[in-house]
Amino acid sequence: MSDTPKFEVIDRRKMKAEEEKGSGEAAAQPAQPEKPAGPSEPARGPRLVVNEARQEESGRKAAAQEPAPAAEEQQRAEEMPVAPTAEESSQQKAAYDASAQRLEDLIRAQNPTVGPQPPVGFEHLVQQFYLSAMLQMGAGTQEGQRPRVDIMGARATIDLLGVLAEKTRGNLTEAEDRMLQSVLFELRMAFLELTSMVGAPSVPPPAKG
Repeated sequence: MSDTPKFEVIDRRKMKAEEEKGSGEAAAQPAQPEKPAGPSEPARGPRLVVNEARQEESGRKAAAQEPAPAAEEQQRAEEMPVAPTAEESSQQKAAYDASAQRLEDLIRAQNPTVGPQPPVGFEHLVQQFYLSAMLQMGAGTQEGQRPRVDIMGARATIDLLGVLAEKTRGNLTEAEDRMLQSVLFELRMAFLELTSMVGAPSVPPPAKG
C-alpha cells in the first residue's frame, strides 16, 4: 500500500456561484423586524367588530322616531282646530241655554205634571260612567237571558273615570271626591270578579264510579 497522500480537486468556481445565488435570495426577501421580548402573542381568530358610528346613528334615529311627551303634546295641540274665542263661547252658551229652555217648556206644556229638570252636576257625570261600565259588564240583563259582556269597553270606561279622577284632583268638594272614589272602587272590584271568572279553568266532571 502506497503512503502517498491522495488529493481531491474541488471546483471553487461552482461553490462561489452557489454562494452568490444564496445571498441574492436573502437580499430579495424583506427584513423581518425583531419582536421585543414579552408575553406570547394570543392566537389569532375571528373577532366581533362593532361599528360604533352606525350604532350611534341608529340610536339617534330611534330617538327621533320616539318623540318626547312634550313633543307629542305639542303635536296634538297643533293638530287640533283653533279654539273659539271667549266671545264666541259666551254667545254659543247663551244660545244653547235658550234652546234647552224652550225644549223644557214644550215638554212641560205637554206633561204638566213634569217638574223642572234639575241642573246637571258633577255627580250626574260620575253616575253616567258608572251605569255605562256596569251595563258593559252585563248588569241589568233580564232573567233568562244570556248577559252580553263587553269587557274591553268596560275597561275603557273605568279607565276614563280614572282619568277624570286624576284631572280633577284638588278641585272637588269632599262629597264629590268621596263619591268618585267609591264608584271607582266598586267598578274595579266588579271588573276583577268578572275577569277572574273569565280566566278561571273549567272544572272537569267527576269520574264515574
